[in-house]
Amino acid sequence: MSKAAPNVLLITADQLRYDCVGSSGRYPVQTPNLDLLAGQSTIFHHAYSHIPVCSPARQSLLNGRRAETFGALWNYHAFLPVAALQPEDYAWPKTLAQNGYRSVFLGKWGVNPLHDPTAFGYDAYVGEAEYRSFMADRYPNVSYTNGFFGETNPVPVEDSATHWFADRAIEAIGRLQAADNGPWHAALHFSEPHLPCRPSGSFAEMYDPASIKEWEGFRETFEGKPYIQKQQLVSWGIEQFTWEDWAPIVARYYGIISQLDEAIGKVLTALEQMGAAEDTIVIFTADHGDMCGSHRMMDKHYILYDDVVRVPLMFRLPGKLSAGKACHQFVYNMLDFAPTLLELLELSEFDPGSLQGRSLVPLLTGIAEDSQWRESVVASYNGQQFGLYTQRMIRTADWKYIWNLTDTDELYQLRADSGELTNEINNPAHRGVVTELRTKLYEQLSMDSDPVVSNEWTRHQLLHGAKL
Repeated sequence: MSKAAPNVLLITADQLRYDCVGSSGRYPVQTPNLDLLAGQSTIFHHAYSHIPVCSPARQSLLNGRRAETFGALWNYHAFLPVAALQPEDYAWPKTLAQNGYRSVFLGKWGVNPLHDPTAFGYDAYVGEAEYRSFMADRYPNVSYTNGFFGETNPVPVEDSATHWFADRAIEAIGRLQAADNGPWHAALHFSEPHLPCRPSGSFAEMYDPASIKEWEGFRETFEGKPYIQKQQLVSWGIEQFTWEDWAPIVARYYGIISQLDEAIGKVLTALEQMGAAEDTIVIFTADHGDMCGSHRMMDKHYILYDDVVRVPLMFRLPGKLSAGKACHQFVYNMLDFAPTLLELLELSEFDPGSLQGRSLVPLLTGIAEDSQWRESVVASYNGQQFGLYTQRMIRTADWKYIWNLTDTDELYQLRADSGELTNEINNPAHRGVVTELRTKLYEQLSMDSDPVVSNEWTRHQLLHGAKL
């Protein structure tokens, strides 16, 4: 492949909510660099993570299929042993390598417990172990005492993980660019703002807890909700938390996002200074969101609220993709990635034929009409460190239906209840809606070879066995 082919810079955040990026217009988190990128990109305002758990989402990103199809049900280090994507499985970085791309992977991995990115098509890897070694050498006496609730990081901003990985990315891209022997791909996967949030320097004091407003979904009563949601408060020891307890935690979440934004800005500025920006596709997204006190809950487990499934997604390629375009169609940030990238790079002939997403190029180029696009998205959850719990979700513009296989289902009327506080599943006025959504959910799960509908018992529950 000639150098005329575009470079690819993929940047991801870990547990970044859609509504905590400035371009969403929702919460007052300062992200000037991501806002600038959004103004130069096509920004997708209804991008969804199809499985809001770190490792399965990252495996799906590389493979282009739902994690359940290859057994990646939850994080492989968190509970019972579970399958993971293997080097012999399809991964689009291998396709890029076969077509002349040189590549580097930096940051959080989480795809396989035994094999690193070089087994999946990348030429080089700088991971979190390298940063831990740097910290042990430079700051051997630093310790943290507040657990998952976070605290101020005594490490200076320039040596924090966000900025350390940004610097390593700049160095790696500089080497790739200087070699001038074909296109390159760099994947920069930040672990922030995943809890515990530990902002450094001025970012630790950037947001006053007293001025942090409640999340839209904070005033949760759990009336008519699945038991496991209220149990999560007990599991984390937060059942008595008020907003006054949550506000400092949210302030730190905001702070680390702004710190992350500065690190991303460093990388994008360096790309400009190298003269590579015009020739590089830049994609930014997150694996999933974070509750961070919404619905009074912590982390991202046992729920499929928009707090965790709705994510930021931006694509930039100057002169070729629409700049400053807002797209409101439903898309998947992980499942749609592989077919989109292959088409953008004119490598569609290397599509393995098993990808379960859809190329976003018609949306990026303005070819697709609303009537030609999907009207809903489907997401899943299977369990994590507190135990197994199976969920499947379908979301349209107006409704969200969640099939909880071992507890009461959920139904939210989103235009009237965007915070998803009132479960309407037992409202007889919505029986027709529930039937329609169950049918659509079944059809999509069947199309995607989800094992929960290949089993006669669970399939019957979805299609015929209305719960009492």
